[in-house]
Formats: sequence, structure tokens, C-alpha cells
Amino acid sequence: MLKSLHAKHSELSKTEKQLEILSTGIFQDGSLPTFAEKIKKSGAFPLQPKKIEILQINVGYMCNQVCAHCHVDAGPDRKEIMTVETMQQILDVLKTSDVNTLDLTGGAPEMNPNFRWFVEEASKLGVKDFIVRSNLTIILANKKYHDLPEFFAKHNIHVISSLPFYKREKTDKQRGDGVFDKSIQALQMLNKVGYGKEGSSLKLDLVYNPSGAFLPTDQKALENDFKKALKEDFDIDFNSLFAITNLPISRFLDYLIASDNYEDYMYALVEAFNPVAVANVMCTNTISVSWDGWLYDCDFNQMLALKVASKVKHISDFNQEILEDRNIIISQHCYGCTAGAGSSCQGTVV
Repeated sequence: MLKSLHAKHSELSKTEKQLEILSTGIFQDGSLPTFAEKIKKSGAFPLQPKKIEILQINVGYMCNQVCAHCHVDAGPDRKEIMTVETMQQILDVLKTSDVNTLDLTGGAPEMNPNFRWFVEEASKLGVKDFIVRSNLTIILANKKYHDLPEFFAKHNIHVISSLPFYKREKTDKQRGDGVFDKSIQALQMLNKVGYGKEGSSLKLDLVYNPSGAFLPTDQKALENDFKKALKEDFDIDFNSLFAITNLPISRFLDYLIASDNYEDYMYALVEAFNPVAVANVMCTNTISVSWDGWLYDCDFNQMLALKVASKVKHISDFNQEILEDRNIIISQHCYGCTAGAGSSCQGTVV
């Protein structure tokens, strides 16, 4: 039934089809409570933000990889790239707001032609935590990227890198042949300039996503396993590991439907719902900014084209007070951020 629903209504966009899937079937017939119904029972509805502390900026969907779990459908053929004009509007916001963390993501953010200029300008503004989310392999993709570790270190960038697993087979299965070896080499290059080393101020964190239709296990246990394996096998050090639940959107939703795992996965998310996690989901202190400057409660909502429920909808009109006085837009995919110990771009929330 889901496969036929996914295929029908050809006039709908992919995001419209996915939103329809998330609001029908097991949620429409009452088999499972909607996310709104669930948080009403715990007194957390409507979900509202606290203080906006983080701007997560998607500088473009272009990427040198095409990963099976990617929730932004990134790849080499994507042309959506943030302009200097939009980047300047973000810099202006940083000068006047209370935002203390800048989080750059993509695609591969380093592939934006104005990436280095933006990093140089933003680093002058003294944000508390300046994050770049790197897929690691970009460092080896072309000689023009080979000096990225030194560039990151120069600007004290907090590097958060994706590594599906500490074994070659699982990593290459999720991200493509050769990705594991290139990722290991890139991590060694980052270590060489001081990233992840004891006593260094240069932070290197890793991100783990499950490779299939299941939830991540305990984050601390995974971190210990990664640290032990990477140190013993490759003499690699890093600071922390973040275990992130795959949300049922974009390519991962396509995979769930094609493999007949959608309903089982949604049941697993709902059964693992943790009301304690709701208070600390990332949308309560983060604004997501798309490559063209539109504002979203999180980057998952960005992929579903669900702009913030506020009269301020674009970075050019940014107003912190108005944005903090809004209701956060929710749907069934939000169960992914509240399952178990919770999930965010900074790992578990409980």
C-alpha cells in the first residue's frame, strides 16, 4: 500500500508525497498515535523554543558522495549553493544576536566556492563554538582540499565528521566503495595537526548513524568501541562520538518503503518514545537556515519544506525575539528525535 501511495499523485513534489505518507496509514487509522497526540499527553504541546543559541547553516546540497541514509539527498549533481549575499546576511545576524554556535553543514560544505571566505569572516566574530560537518572524504577528493586540516586548525574549527562504522565493510556499504580507507586517511591528517589529541583545543567528534532500519545502541558504549578499534587499528584519536537516529525522511524514507520496513520502523520509534527527551530536542535552541536563506525549526523540517511558523521566515528578516515566540512545526518524523535517549545533531539529548 505504501509503495503505491509513494508512486501515485505524480503532480506532487517528493516532499509533499513524503508528508502525505507520514500523515496517513498507521497514523490516520489510529494504529499509532501522532506525535502531536503523544506530546499532548506529557504536557509538551505545543512544542515551543527556548533561547536560540545555534544557527545551523546548510551552505549547499552539493557533495562528493551519495550516501544511502542522507536526509538532504545530497550528491555531485546538486546545484543548490548558498550565495555570498546570503552568507553576508548570516554574518550580520551573528553580529547582533545572542547566537553562540555556528554549525555549517551540507552536502559537503567545503564544496561551496565561498566556503573559505565565509569561515574566515565568521571566525572573526568570536562565536563560542564554530562547527563544520565534514564527510572526511572531501579532504582527499581533490588536491585543492588537501590543506583543509590546516585551514580548520588555523580558525579553531570544531570538526564533526561522519563515520558510519569502524570497520570497512559496513562503512563502504552505506557510503560507497573506498570511503572507509579515505576516511581513515583524513582522520589521520586531522590528528597530525592536533585534532582530537589529548591536551589540544582542536575538537574532533565523530557521528554514527545506523546502517539499517534500527535504532542506535547506547552512545557511550559505541564511543568506547570506536575509540578502542580506531586507536588499535589505525592510531586514531577523537574526542566524542554522537549516535544519531535516522529519521524517516528523504532517502531513508524511500529505503524504508522499498524494503517494507516503514511500519516496523515507525512502531519502533513510537515504542521507544521518551517524554524526557522532548524538552531538549534541538529545535528548541536551534534555527536551521537553508542554502537560499529560508528558516526552519530543524534541518529535517528543511527537507520537508516546513518553514518556521513565524512572520519571520528568512534570514534577511531575522528577529530573535519574534522567532523565540513561535510554535515549532511537528510531524511523525519527530519521533526519531525523541526515541530512547533522544537524538540531535549533537548526539543524545538525555
